[in-house]
Amino acid sequence: MHFSKSAITSTDDLPLVLTVSDVSKILGIGKNTAYDFIRSGAIKSVRVGRQIRVPKSAFLEFLS
Repeated sequence: MHFSKSAITSTDDLPLVLTVSDVSKILGIGKNTAYDFIRSGAIKSVRVGRQIRVPKSAFLEFLS
């Protein structure tokens, strides 16, 4: 899914699961910074095989 800051007008627009790339684009940060947030536990994530996914609920928790 492709996001831009203007594309997200509500949290209802977010998918149930986001990629690290999605998180970085929505927050306007680099992917390495997004990975740092995940590694530190600031953003909770789930590993699916070799991929990292961020549940919508965890992302919203990070924002609040």
